[in-house]
Amino acid sequence: MKSHLDPNKDETLDTIKDVKIIQSKEGYRFSIDAILLEDFITAKRLEKGIELGTGSGIISILLAKRLKNAEITAVEIQEPLAERARKNTELNDLKDNINILSMDMKELKKEFPANGFDFVFSNPPFRKPKTGRMSTDEERAIARHEIEISLPDLISTAAYLLKHNRRFYMIYHPFRLAELISLLRASRLEPKRMRFVHSRQSEEAKMVMIEAVKGGGIWLKIDPPLYLYEKGNDYTREARDILKT
Repeated sequence: MKSHLDPNKDETLDTIKDVKIIQSKEGYRFSIDAILLEDFITAKRLEKGIELGTGSGIISILLAKRLKNAEITAVEIQEPLAERARKNTELNDLKDNINILSMDMKELKKEFPANGFDFVFSNPPFRKPKTGRMSTDEERAIARHEIEISLPDLISTAAYLLKHNRRFYMIYHPFRLAELISLLRASRLEPKRMRFVHSRQSEEAKMVMIEAVKGGGIWLKIDPPLYLYEKGNDYTREARDILKT
Protein backbone atom coordinates (compact mmCIF):
# COMPACT_ATOMS: atom_id res chain seq x y z
CA MET A 1 0.00 0.00 0.00
CA LYS A 2 1.46 3.36 -1.04
CA SER A 3 2.29 5.77 1.78
CA HIS A 4 2.03 9.57 1.49
CA LEU A 5 5.78 9.55 2.16
CA ASP A 6 6.61 7.39 -0.85
CA PRO A 7 8.16 9.27 -3.79
CA ASN A 8 5.87 10.09 -6.70
CA LYS A 9 6.62 8.78 -10.17
CA ASP A 10 8.48 12.01 -11.02
CA GLU A 11 10.63 11.82 -7.86
CA THR A 12 13.53 9.79 -6.50
CA LEU A 13 14.33 8.66 -2.97
CA ASP A 14 18.01 9.27 -2.21
CA THR A 15 20.20 8.73 0.84
CA ILE A 16 23.08 10.97 2.00
CA LYS A 17 24.86 10.50 5.30
CA ASP A 18 22.12 9.19 7.58
CA VAL A 19 19.09 10.89 6.01
CA LYS A 20 16.62 10.08 3.23
CA ILE A 21 15.67 12.78 0.74
CA ILE A 22 12.89 12.80 -1.84
CA GLN A 23 13.83 14.88 -4.88
CA SER A 24 12.47 15.74 -8.29
CA LYS A 25 13.87 13.64 -11.14
CA GLU A 26 13.98 16.57 -13.56
CA GLY A 27 13.70 19.68 -11.35
CA TYR A 28 15.90 21.04 -8.57
CA ARG A 29 18.22 18.52 -6.90
CA PHE A 30 20.66 19.33 -4.11
CA SER A 31 24.38 19.30 -4.85
CA ILE A 32 27.57 18.90 -2.85
CA ASP A 33 27.36 22.62 -1.92
CA ALA A 34 24.61 21.80 0.59
CA ILE A 35 26.59 19.04 2.29
CA LEU A 36 29.70 21.21 2.56
CA LEU A 37 27.78 24.12 4.09
CA GLU A 38 26.16 21.89 6.73
CA ASP A 39 29.59 20.62 7.75
CA PHE A 40 30.95 24.19 7.90
CA ILE A 41 28.28 25.33 10.38
CA THR A 42 29.95 25.10 13.79
CA ALA A 43 29.42 27.26 16.87
CA LYS A 44 28.60 26.81 20.55
CA ARG A 45 25.19 28.47 20.45
CA LEU A 46 23.09 26.94 17.69
CA GLU A 47 19.72 26.53 19.36
CA LYS A 48 17.37 28.52 17.11
CA GLY A 49 18.18 28.77 13.42
CA ILE A 50 16.60 29.77 10.13
CA GLU A 51 17.49 28.68 6.60
CA LEU A 52 16.86 31.09 3.74
CA GLY A 53 15.98 28.98 0.71
CA THR A 54 15.77 25.37 1.88
CA GLY A 55 14.97 23.57 -1.38
CA SER A 56 14.32 19.94 -0.46
CA GLY A 57 15.29 20.63 3.15
CA ILE A 58 18.60 18.76 3.02
CA ILE A 59 20.75 21.23 5.03
CA SER A 60 18.16 21.79 7.77
CA ILE A 61 17.55 18.05 8.05
CA LEU A 62 21.24 17.22 8.37
CA LEU A 63 21.69 19.99 10.94
CA ALA A 64 18.68 18.89 12.97
CA LYS A 65 20.08 15.35 13.05
CA ARG A 66 23.43 16.66 14.30
CA LEU A 67 22.13 19.38 16.64
CA LYS A 68 19.62 17.34 18.61
CA ASN A 69 18.05 20.27 20.48
CA ALA A 70 18.03 22.80 17.65
CA GLU A 71 14.80 24.44 16.52
CA ILE A 72 15.02 25.27 12.81
CA THR A 73 12.75 27.28 10.53
CA ALA A 74 13.31 26.52 6.84
CA VAL A 75 11.97 29.01 4.27
CA GLU A 76 11.26 28.14 0.63
CA ILE A 77 9.40 30.33 -1.87
CA GLN A 78 8.54 27.50 -4.30
CA GLU A 79 5.54 25.63 -2.90
CA PRO A 80 6.31 22.28 -4.64
CA LEU A 81 9.80 22.33 -3.09
CA ALA A 82 8.40 23.39 0.29
CA GLU A 83 5.94 20.51 0.22
CA ARG A 84 8.76 18.11 -0.67
CA ALA A 85 10.79 19.51 2.24
CA ARG A 86 7.83 18.85 4.57
CA LYS A 87 7.69 15.23 3.40
CA ASN A 88 11.42 14.92 3.96
CA THR A 89 11.24 16.23 7.53
CA GLU A 90 8.51 13.71 8.28
CA LEU A 91 10.41 10.95 6.50
CA ASN A 92 13.37 11.60 8.82
CA ASP A 93 11.24 11.96 12.00
CA LEU A 94 12.05 15.66 12.36
CA LYS A 95 8.62 17.30 12.18
CA ASP A 96 9.04 18.56 15.75
CA ASN A 97 12.49 20.03 15.01
CA ILE A 98 11.95 21.77 11.65
CA ASN A 99 9.18 24.13 10.58
CA ILE A 100 8.87 24.60 6.80
CA LEU A 101 7.53 27.97 5.67
CA SER A 102 6.46 28.46 2.05
CA MET A 103 6.92 32.19 1.56
CA ASP A 104 9.07 34.90 0.02
CA MET A 105 12.02 35.51 2.33
CA LYS A 106 11.67 39.25 1.65
CA GLU A 107 8.44 39.03 3.68
CA LEU A 108 10.12 37.55 6.75
CA LYS A 109 10.54 40.98 8.33
CA LYS A 110 6.75 41.05 8.62
CA GLU A 111 6.61 37.49 9.96
CA PHE A 112 9.31 37.63 12.66
CA PRO A 113 10.57 40.28 15.09
CA ALA A 114 14.13 41.48 14.65
CA ASN A 115 17.07 39.79 16.39
CA GLY A 116 15.29 36.49 17.00
CA PHE A 117 17.66 33.80 15.74
CA ASP A 118 20.95 32.33 16.96
CA PHE A 119 22.09 31.45 13.45
CA VAL A 120 21.03 32.03 9.86
CA PHE A 121 22.27 29.97 6.92
CA SER A 122 21.80 29.90 3.17
CA ASN A 123 22.93 28.23 -0.05
CA PRO A 124 21.40 30.88 -2.33
CA PRO A 125 21.24 31.36 -6.09
CA PHE A 126 24.50 32.91 -7.22
CA ARG A 127 23.88 34.10 -10.75
CA LYS A 128 22.29 37.42 -11.61
CA PRO A 129 19.40 37.33 -14.10
CA LYS A 130 20.47 37.11 -17.75
CA THR A 131 23.93 35.77 -16.82
CA GLY A 132 25.11 32.23 -17.45
CA ARG A 133 22.97 29.51 -18.95
CA MET A 134 19.39 29.68 -17.65
CA SER A 135 17.76 26.31 -17.02
CA THR A 136 14.47 25.72 -18.83
CA ASP A 137 13.17 24.04 -15.66
CA GLU A 138 11.61 26.66 -13.37
CA GLU A 139 12.68 24.96 -10.11
CA ARG A 140 16.31 24.83 -11.21
CA ALA A 141 16.28 28.34 -12.69
CA ILE A 142 14.97 29.94 -9.48
CA ALA A 143 17.43 27.94 -7.38
CA ARG A 144 20.44 29.07 -9.45
CA HIS A 145 19.55 32.59 -10.63
CA GLU A 146 18.42 35.64 -8.66
CA ILE A 147 14.89 35.55 -10.02
CA GLU A 148 12.96 35.71 -6.73
CA ILE A 149 15.66 37.11 -4.40
CA SER A 150 18.71 39.31 -4.85
CA LEU A 151 21.93 39.10 -2.86
CA PRO A 152 21.31 42.49 -1.16
CA ASP A 153 17.81 41.35 -0.10
CA LEU A 154 19.20 38.07 1.25
CA ILE A 155 21.91 39.77 3.33
CA SER A 156 19.51 42.42 4.63
CA THR A 157 17.04 39.75 5.71
CA ALA A 158 19.73 37.68 7.42
CA ALA A 159 20.98 40.71 9.34
CA TYR A 160 17.46 41.59 10.47
CA LEU A 161 16.74 38.08 11.77
CA LEU A 162 20.05 37.50 13.54
CA LYS A 163 20.73 38.29 17.19
CA HIS A 164 23.71 40.50 18.04
CA ASN A 165 27.00 38.57 18.12
CA ARG A 166 25.45 35.52 16.47
CA ARG A 167 26.40 33.87 13.19
CA PHE A 168 25.43 33.85 9.53
CA TYR A 169 26.69 31.01 7.32
CA MET A 170 26.69 30.95 3.55
CA ILE A 171 28.24 29.14 0.58
CA TYR A 172 28.74 31.16 -2.59
CA HIS A 173 30.81 31.48 -5.70
CA PRO A 174 34.16 33.34 -5.52
CA PHE A 175 33.55 35.53 -8.57
CA ARG A 176 31.08 37.56 -6.45
CA LEU A 177 33.08 37.44 -3.21
CA ALA A 178 34.06 41.12 -3.23
CA GLU A 179 30.40 42.10 -3.66
CA LEU A 180 29.36 39.66 -0.93
CA ILE A 181 31.84 40.99 1.63
CA SER A 182 30.85 44.58 0.87
CA LEU A 183 27.17 43.77 1.42
CA LEU A 184 27.85 41.81 4.60
CA ARG A 185 29.82 44.63 6.17
CA ALA A 186 27.24 47.21 5.14
CA SER A 187 24.69 45.18 7.13
CA ARG A 188 27.03 44.86 10.16
CA LEU A 189 27.70 41.19 9.40
CA GLU A 190 31.46 41.04 9.86
CA PRO A 191 33.19 38.17 8.00
CA LYS A 192 35.08 36.04 10.55
CA ARG A 193 35.93 32.77 8.86
CA MET A 194 36.27 31.78 5.24
CA ARG A 195 37.17 28.59 3.43
CA PHE A 196 37.71 28.13 -0.30
CA VAL A 197 36.63 24.90 -2.01
CA HIS A 198 38.61 23.58 -4.98
CA SER A 199 37.88 20.62 -7.21
CA ARG A 200 41.60 19.75 -7.26
CA GLN A 201 44.85 21.24 -5.95
CA SER A 202 45.87 22.66 -9.31
CA GLU A 203 42.53 24.37 -9.97
CA GLU A 204 41.03 27.69 -8.93
CA ALA A 205 38.40 27.84 -6.19
CA LYS A 206 34.89 26.87 -7.25
CA MET A 207 33.10 27.83 -4.01
CA VAL A 208 33.70 29.80 -0.86
CA MET A 209 32.12 29.22 2.55
CA ILE A 210 31.86 32.19 4.85
CA GLU A 211 30.89 32.74 8.49
CA ALA A 212 29.96 36.26 9.56
CA VAL A 213 29.13 37.61 13.02
CA LYS A 214 26.57 40.35 13.57
CA GLY A 215 28.32 43.28 15.19
CA GLY A 216 31.65 41.45 15.38
CA GLY A 217 35.09 43.02 15.38
CA ILE A 218 37.28 43.38 12.31
CA TRP A 219 39.38 40.26 11.91
CA LEU A 220 39.17 37.36 9.48
CA LYS A 221 40.49 33.79 9.61
CA ILE A 222 41.10 31.90 6.35
CA ASP A 223 40.82 28.14 6.88
CA PRO A 224 42.99 25.75 4.85
CA PRO A 225 41.49 25.07 1.41
CA LEU A 226 39.21 22.09 0.90
CA TYR A 227 40.10 19.90 -2.08
CA LEU A 228 37.34 17.58 -3.27
CA TYR A 229 39.10 15.24 -5.69
CA GLU A 230 42.41 13.45 -6.00
CA LYS A 231 43.46 11.84 -9.28
CA GLY A 232 40.52 11.21 -11.55
CA ASN A 233 37.20 11.58 -9.78
CA ASP A 234 38.10 9.92 -6.47
CA TYR A 235 37.20 12.02 -3.44
CA THR A 236 39.98 13.15 -1.12
CA ARG A 237 39.99 11.71 2.40
CA GLU A 238 38.56 14.93 3.85
CA ALA A 239 35.77 15.03 1.25
CA ARG A 240 34.94 11.39 2.02
CA ASP A 241 34.81 12.20 5.72
CA ILE A 242 32.41 15.10 5.11
CA LEU A 243 30.20 13.11 2.76
CA LYS A 244 30.47 9.94 4.86
CA THR A 245 31.17 7.87 1.72
